[in-house]
Amino acid sequence: MLLDTDAVIGLLREGEYEPGGISVITLVEVLRGVGEEKRAQVKGLLEESFQILGLDNDAVLTYCSLYGRLREGGEAIPDADLLIAATAISKNIPLKTGDGHFQRLREYGLELT
Repeated sequence: MLLDTDAVIGLLREGEYEPGGISVITLVEVLRGVGEEKRAQVKGLLEESFQILGLDNDAVLTYCSLYGRLREGGEAIPDADLLIAATAISKNIPLKTGDGHFQRLREYGLELT
């Protein structure tokens, strides 16, 4: 399972753990909200706790395809979220998120939990 940024932040706030992976985009989104004095510590914790999935060729091509389809349909999803969704789709793994706009991507192969 791939955990979206909101899911990871929820786990951190509750002091809980759930196995899975996170996109490098989620890593960046979480860390940008952490004070500089704690950023390295939180980064280490995230890297120890989750498999970090980068933006490989499959994810990039999936992103471009999704972007084009959404643009043709007059829809938009923030780039960071679209990159996270593209990572999940390209790896054929479900995404855990509370963000409703990901629902629009089900028709393009995104599985949500």
